[in-house]
Amino acid sequence: MTTSIELTGLRKAYREPVLAGLDLAVDGGVFALLGPNGAGKTTLVSILTTLVRPDGGTARIAGIDVVADPIRVRSHIAVTGQETTLDDLLTGRENLVMLGRLLGLGRTAGRRADELLDQFGLTVAGARTVATYSGGMRRRLDLAASFLRRPEVLFLDEPTTGLDPVSRARVWRDVRSLAATGTTIFLTTQTLDEAEALADRIVVLDRGRIVADGTAAQLTALVGGQRLVLFDDEGNELRSIDTDGTADGLAHALTDLGPAEQGRRVELRSPTLDDAFVALTQEAA
Repeated sequence: MTTSIELTGLRKAYREPVLAGLDLAVDGGVFALLGPNGAGKTTLVSILTTLVRPDGGTARIAGIDVVADPIRVRSHIAVTGQETTLDDLLTGRENLVMLGRLLGLGRTAGRRADELLDQFGLTVAGARTVATYSGGMRRRLDLAASFLRRPEVLFLDEPTTGLDPVSRARVWRDVRSLAATGTTIFLTTQTLDEAEALADRIVVLDRGRIVADGTAAQLTALVGGQRLVLFDDEGNELRSIDTDGTADGLAHALTDLGPAEQGRRVELRSPTLDDAFVALTQEAA
């Protein structure tokens, strides 16, 4: 069985190095790529989706080299960007049928469109023009369009940008259900709670290099244990004291409080993915 995504020594530079010899294998589930602006995320996705040629190394999708055979690669992937590519003057179903025929589904395009409208909870809305859709409905129809040919890898760029909490939760549900069908979801997002909620595995990219790779829990464990946080009377954070997460560590942290601090409000906080991200990418510097 081939690996969905495989990188070996992947390099790209625009005057300065952007990708500095990446080695990575991804197969199944939801994979999230995180990194600060300029880390190389967009360049990596552009290479994997055959839009940009690397300077060195190899990148394969479903075992197919993205440089040697980009047309075959495109038949195994789908891309859903931040902006939808739907025709507002057509109904939801008409959009899917049209795209299905362009993808070569022929007479089966209508049946596939109906299957996807049902899967994404858009059967009734499918008879309405897309101009009447909410942002969440547009995003779900866009996801449905990406699955007209059941891709091996779906690239999702900021899938819930601008959505309200209810629509966002529905899209998250849809993404999980798509991953459960066997498609590898390659997610890029700046919303860390989205990565934490969806991703089975997270890679942090910084300055063209992988600086961390693991689950959300594994990444947060990299920045240490719990912290005792001290607040003033207005609820502002005064300072924090690291503990090792044990009862003894907490006791030592409490004894570190000065006499004037012992009457203050304190909270015990576990590290978050945000804490890990800042520490790993040195954004606090």
